[in-house]
Amino acid sequence: MGRNIFNQPPKDVPATDSPAPPTAAKAEARAGKLPGAVGGLRDSLREITANSIRDLDPARIEMDGLRDRLSLDDSSIDGLADSIRKHGQQVPIMVRPSDQPDQYRIVYGRRRLAAILRLGGTVKAIVRTLDDDASLIAQGQENNLRLDPSFIEKALFIRDMHAAGYKPAVIQDALGLTRQGVSNHRVIVDQIPDEVIRLIGPAHGVGRRQWSELAAFATRLPLEDLARSTLAALPQTPAGGDRFGAVLAAAYKATRSPAKRATTASLSYLSSRDGQSLGAMAQDGRSVAIKVARKDHPDFCQWMEDNAEAVLRSAFDRWKKESGHGS
Repeated sequence: MGRNIFNQPPKDVPATDSPAPPTAAKAEARAGKLPGAVGGLRDSLREITANSIRDLDPARIEMDGLRDRLSLDDSSIDGLADSIRKHGQQVPIMVRPSDQPDQYRIVYGRRRLAAILRLGGTVKAIVRTLDDDASLIAQGQENNLRLDPSFIEKALFIRDMHAAGYKPAVIQDALGLTRQGVSNHRVIVDQIPDEVIRLIGPAHGVGRRQWSELAAFATRLPLEDLARSTLAALPQTPAGGDRFGAVLAAAYKATRSPAKRATTASLSYLSSRDGQSLGAMAQDGRSVAIKVARKDHPDFCQWMEDNAEAVLRSAFDRWKKESGHGS
């Protein structure tokens, strides 16, 4: 066997069986402590282990806490479940230990958890020990990063946080809003009946100004009845923004005098040959306007901006040819 030639004692120093006095580092190690960078590395490894992804039984996770989405609709969950079935769960949820042994409480990832409950099997989860404030901030910030909630969803979340007793600073941190921003959301959601919001839906792309317009009608009209009858009369189920537009247009129409109602815009919805929603057309006695939702077709919207005049000229020339006005 080879000899260790790098750690031989000096020739003139007699060997001894007595152990060398422990250094400070060895003493710390015996006491369960590691010095300097080694100790920092150990603490980092412990943190990584504590935050590692685990496979948990979904039945052990409580779906509690405040809702940050207006609805967990069946079609949305079915689509997510189908994606997870094909590709696996790509993004873990976050949970925190419950007061009950071997149980957890959801922090974020409610849609993913609902989808996996339908599929069966375990759910990939990060387990963090968080208090209520930290849990709420993590929930709000993760959802803002993954899928920005609509204005009205944020407003409802803010109202629920207030009702649950969270401090203003925590609410601001959870959604990344200023104090004035929180106030702007809260003042509007307090004026509009919850049933009207439920009927319209999240209405992504509809901001504070539009919701403020609708809120102004709350004391002048029975908004619930108006929203229910307006949406029931639509020939198809439009997106949330179009649903909002239909209700707002109906509110304006209901408050105008009979002489002015003739000029109120009527709204119809346009679709592609394969049934995809393209946008809406508003028409009154003075004009016709076509609106394409940027969130649904961003590239097409940009193309329309660049080619609007050419498209309109082409349509005008076609009209002249078909109607005989060009002869």
